[in-house]
Amino acid sequence: MKNKTYEEACRAVQSGVAAMIGINPNETSPKHLRVGINIALRDHGSLVGLLIKKGIITEEEYSEALTVGMNKEVEDYEKTLSEATGREVRLG
Repeated sequence: MKNKTYEEACRAVQSGVAAMIGINPNETSPKHLRVGINIALRDHGSLVGLLIKKGIITEEEYSEALTVGMNKEVEDYEKTLSEATGREVRLG
């Protein structure tokens, strides 16, 4: 599978989440999602800011890592959706 850009991978994950809502809406309840998002965003931003400030990583390295990670998220959704539907799913 060709690696997607960060933006392409984000759109593919969005499609995966939409598909999961149809399969198991409990995993995507508003409260469940909002709490997880708030905590993850704050934790992530704090850690990245500290690593860049200390010179451990650069913004370019961070951007590259985000792209790799988002492509992994796409793969995970494709696998989960393929198993849930019994058909091969490719997002984005």
